Amino acid sequence: MLSVKPLHSVRFRPQLFLVKPQPVRTGPACLRFSTSASAAMSTSSTIEHFVLFKLRSSTDPSKVDNMLSSLRALSSLPAVSHLSVGPVLRLRSSAASELAFTHLLHSRYESKEKLLEYADDPAHVNVVKECVLPIADDIMAVDWVAEGLVPGPVAPGSAIRLTLAKLKEGSDASQLKSALASAKDAAAGATLVSYGENFSPARAKGYSFGMLAAFPGVDDLEKLEGGQLETIKEKLRPILESVIVLDFVVSEPPPSAANL
Repeated sequence: MLSVKPLHSVRFRPQLFLVKPQPVRTGPACLRFSTSASAAMSTSSTIEHFVLFKLRSSTDPSKVDNMLSSLRALSSLPAVSHLSVGPVLRLRSSAASELAFTHLLHSRYESKEKLLEYADDPAHVNVVKECVLPIADDIMAVDWVAEGLVPGPVAPGSAIRLTLAKLKEGSDASQLKSALASAKDAAAGATLVSYGENFSPARAKGYSFGMLAAFPGVDDLEKLEGGQLETIKEKLRPILESVIVLDFVVSEPPPSAANL
């Protein structure tokens, strides 16, 4: 298991709350694309962006509420196609329990350029600096391109299972990609399944693939286990070093200014 330094012991740039997809720049603090990040996207692709937070247990609840409301307000930014943030419902794997993430943000974008626009937006930078970093012990972020998926919101109240996979050194990534495609077909009852290879490795703790499965509600999510999915898991165990599995519920969007 990786050793994770608490956030308060590390010097942060607020802009690095997420790993920004951007061209190569000079300087030690700059982030660079992985090879897979440069792949061209079809017109029906969505950028999935996930941020997992571990908030300090001693945090005043009012500061947590302020963080959540401030992040939800970012859904009004022009670059954002969807944004939901809230507490983690359940930690479903040993790796998830060890990392002990408490909250999760999921947002969507039409392109990597839109994700970068969101990352650089002064409103986003200010929320991260003022509301997130002061109360977070750990943050992890992953991004992937969901091919064939038109950008758009996920229905409020939907129950989401997020799975992040870390391959063992030397394992064949194509085997995992094939298994994710099979898992998509096996997720009976899901209203949406999205999966892909992470293109922002710097803040992902070595997790290189992600999958989202959305269901109408929590009861539907509980029926996911067993059957073909269990067979797929058994085949993958020999090639995986670690898997994060957790559930959350999509929050209601904040009221628009017109409704206030």
